Amino acid sequence: MNAPNRSTHNERVWAPQTHAGARVPWAWVALLASHAELTRAMNAKLVSAHGLTLNDYEVLLHLSKAPGGRLRRGELAQRVRLTAGGITQLLKELERERLVTSAPDPADRRAVQTSLTEAGRQRFAEAARTHVANVEAMFTARFSRQELANLGELLSRLFGTPPDGGRGG
Repeated sequence: MNAPNRSTHNERVWAPQTHAGARVPWAWVALLASHAELTRAMNAKLVSAHGLTLNDYEVLLHLSKAPGGRLRRGELAQRVRLTAGGITQLLKELERERLVTSAPDPADRRAVQTSLTEAGRQRFAEAARTHVANVEAMFTARFSRQELANLGELLSRLFGTPPDGGRGG
């Protein structure tokens, strides 16, 4: 009876299709596929309900938590894991919608600070309700409390604590 369980366990360790003949863990394939599907679905729901992409939402989230509602562009890019060019383009769109403003940093005129506007705060608050409901429905509800704790512990081994200390959205 133990042999079939071991076989099933071993089949779950390695993905059935290999990459260039190398073994690839099934967990890796599942992680990438799950991430892609979750972000695609959550992005679509945020765009449909609030006209915000998931990256837009993340920018507004980090600005909403920052002291004075403002961050330097470089720090913001790092937090949302975008390049300097990527954050500049994203912020141009958010500025056009008057959700954020940008100005030279008074402490370092070479740097640019981005600030959340009142309209940005309102849009973020509305989108946050949608996003939290999406996380609950598409992720949290699929695991027990213990599974969530275990999954968080396991995934934190990859890079440790997220840049925002695990307080992200």
